[in-house]
Amino acid sequence: MTNNLYSLGEETEQIEFKKSTGELKEGVISMASILNKHGSGKLYFGVKNDGTVIGQEINDTTMRSVSQTIGNHLRPAVYPTITKEQYGERTVILVEFEGTQQPYLAYNVPRIRVADEDLVMEQPIYEEMMRKRDNISYSWESQRSKYKLSDIDQKIFKSYLGKAKKVGRISFENEDPADVMTKLELSDGEWLLNAGAALFVECGINELQMAKFASDERLTFTDIRRFTGPILDLADKAVQYVVDAMDWRVMFDGSLERKEIPEIPVDAIREAVINSFGHRLVESGQSVEVAIYRSFIEIYSPGKFPDGVTPEMFIREIRKPIRRNPLITRTLY
Repeated sequence: MTNNLYSLGEETEQIEFKKSTGELKEGVISMASILNKHGSGKLYFGVKNDGTVIGQEINDTTMRSVSQTIGNHLRPAVYPTITKEQYGERTVILVEFEGTQQPYLAYNVPRIRVADEDLVMEQPIYEEMMRKRDNISYSWESQRSKYKLSDIDQKIFKSYLGKAKKVGRISFENEDPADVMTKLELSDGEWLLNAGAALFVECGINELQMAKFASDERLTFTDIRRFTGPILDLADKAVQYVVDAMDWRVMFDGSLERKEIPEIPVDAIREAVINSFGHRLVESGQSVEVAIYRSFIEIYSPGKFPDGVTPEMFIREIRKPIRRNPLITRTLY
């Protein structure tokens, strides 16, 4: 039997080869280095350093491990395309990735690509990248996404527009998505910005995890669910999940119809859910979480509270909002 050898050429500043997923940690480090230098690249598992394809055993667990390791140890989050490539009888894993939120850290260390090496980034370079990223013109939500106007979920878009017009927040006569997205500053030509994609496209940018627990401790769960999709769709799912889990008391006031009173006002639940999506740190790669315990409900939004202020300050006095994602929060408003 003939067993042909294939070569993918040499490693470059944007292409990295690993013999197997046994070198997964080193692969994630290379991803951060390449992103910091070039903003995009390719990572192969099952290929020797000289480009010779040797392949490796691949199953669902293998692919999931690659995805989860990247998600857990590369910050800010990226959303790579992970596929299997066939070269004769040998199969390799190809990870294609891109990002604009430099500096990227792998295992909490920033590195940069030089030839085919991943070197620890010098402090002045790291600080300059941070200053550039913190500038609003370079923020995540203002960057062009990989989605176009044609990718907009029309049902979500029309529902949003109808609600916004009903409460008098939007008065656009033209309801064409291209015109509306331009006026909301959520597009760049035919391309949606990340904020527009997060709000109106069925994609993996947003993730919602919901669970019910048997007690007041995070031990035994009786139900668990996970969804991805547009913010407005996920918000509806989260609110309904809480509404279905709450107890409702019935009040009779002499009228023909009984009144059902929820434990927590539904409007307050929706406000909390919308805020959890609008103010979350998207680059963290973490999900918005809704947890239903026996005696309380917890809504988690990834990202720390802004520096210099505490929640108590906003409770005690009227303060100007601090918006992590101004385009998204303005649109939700």
